[in-house]
Amino acid sequence: MSQADTGVLVLEDGRSFAGQRFGARGDAGGEVVFNTAMTGYQEILGDPSYAGQIVVMTYPMIGNYGITPEDFESSRVYLSALVVKEPSRVASNWRHERTLDAFLADQRIPGLWGLDTRALVRHLRDRGAMRGIIADASTSEASLVERARAVPSMAGQDLASAVSTRSRYEWTRPRMRLDDRGVPARPARFRVVVYDFGVKRNILRSLVDVGCRVTVVPASTSAAEVLALRPDGVVLSNGPGDPEPLREAVKNVRALLGQVPIFGICLGHQLLALAGGARTFKLKFGHHGANHPVLDQATGRVEITSQNHGFAVDPASLPAALEQTHRNLNDGTCAGLRFRDLPAFSVQYHPEAAPGPHDAHYLFERFVDLMREGARPCLGATT
Repeated sequence: MSQADTGVLVLEDGRSFAGQRFGARGDAGGEVVFNTAMTGYQEILGDPSYAGQIVVMTYPMIGNYGITPEDFESSRVYLSALVVKEPSRVASNWRHERTLDAFLADQRIPGLWGLDTRALVRHLRDRGAMRGIIADASTSEASLVERARAVPSMAGQDLASAVSTRSRYEWTRPRMRLDDRGVPARPARFRVVVYDFGVKRNILRSLVDVGCRVTVVPASTSAAEVLALRPDGVVLSNGPGDPEPLREAVKNVRALLGQVPIFGICLGHQLLALAGGARTFKLKFGHHGANHPVLDQATGRVEITSQNHGFAVDPASLPAALEQTHRNLNDGTCAGLRFRDLPAFSVQYHPEAAPGPHDAHYLFERFVDLMREGARPCLGATT
C-alpha cells in the first residue's frame, strides 16, 4: 500500500481524523461504529448486519492472518468501509489466499489507517454512533460534514430487505474444522425454515450440526408460505438496521406464534419482541464485539458473547406474555426473552459466533429440545 495516499474520516459533528488510505480509494459514507473484537475481522467483513456502516476496529493490528474464503459469513462484503490503527502488510496464516488490503481493493471497499483509533472510539463512546464520510484529505472538510449529515440515519431504515436472499434455498453444510473434515453433523431429524434478514452462514452451519434440515427463505416470505413447508421450527435471523420498519415481518412472526417453535437471533430477537407487543429503541453507540458479558437470569451463569446490533428491546415495555431471560451486564439491556406460554425464545447476541466465543452455542440445543417436545419429525428425514 502506498503511504502517499492520505485520507480523512469526517463525522457529522465536524470532528475529523486524518490517516492513510488502503483497500479501495473511493469515498464511503455510513454510520460510524466501533468493534472491540481481537479476532474475526473477516467474519465482520462478511456480516450483513454491518450494511450501511463504517466499522472501526479497536484492536491495534488487523489483517495478520489474511483472507480465507471459507471463513466468510456471507457471499460478499456489506460494510461501507473499514478503519484500523494499522493493517498488517503480511498475512501469515497457511490458509489465506490474499491480504486484507488486496481483498478490500478487489471488493471496492475503502479502508483508512494510521489515525488515532483510541481517540475516535472515545469520541463515539461519549457522543454516540454518528454518521461519517471517508474521502481524500484534499477534500474540503466543510463539504464532507454536509455529506456526512446527508447520510441516511439507521433509525427508520429497512436494510434487511436489501440484504436478504431473493429466492429460497437449502443449506446442508456443517461447521468446518481446520482439518477440512467438518464437524460431524447429526442425522437431519427436524425441518427448520430460516428467515433471512441478513443471516450469517454459521447460524445455518450450527443448525445442520444439531440435526436440522435447513431451508432459507427471503425476508418477505409470508407465514402461510412458511407453514406450507411444514417446518418443525422457524429461526428469525440476524440482520441490519431498525426493526420497527419491518412491519410485514412482524406480522408474519405474529401469525407463526403458537403454530411452530421459534428461535430469534439479534434482529430476530427484536422482531419477536415487537410481535409480542414490546417496543425497541436505538442504542447510543450499539454493541459490537466478541466480549460482551450476558447473565442467564434462570441459572445465574455468565456467558461471554459476540454481539452486533444498534437497537435493543425496551424491557419496561414487555407485556405479561413475555419474560426477560438474559441481561447484558455492561449496560443492563435486555439480552434475551421468551414467551411464557408459547414455544418461542430469542437472544440479543450471536450463539453461532464465529470465530467465537462459543459459550452460548447451547441455545441451538434448546431450540432442538423445543422442536422435539412440540413438533413432529420432518417428513422424509433420517431418524
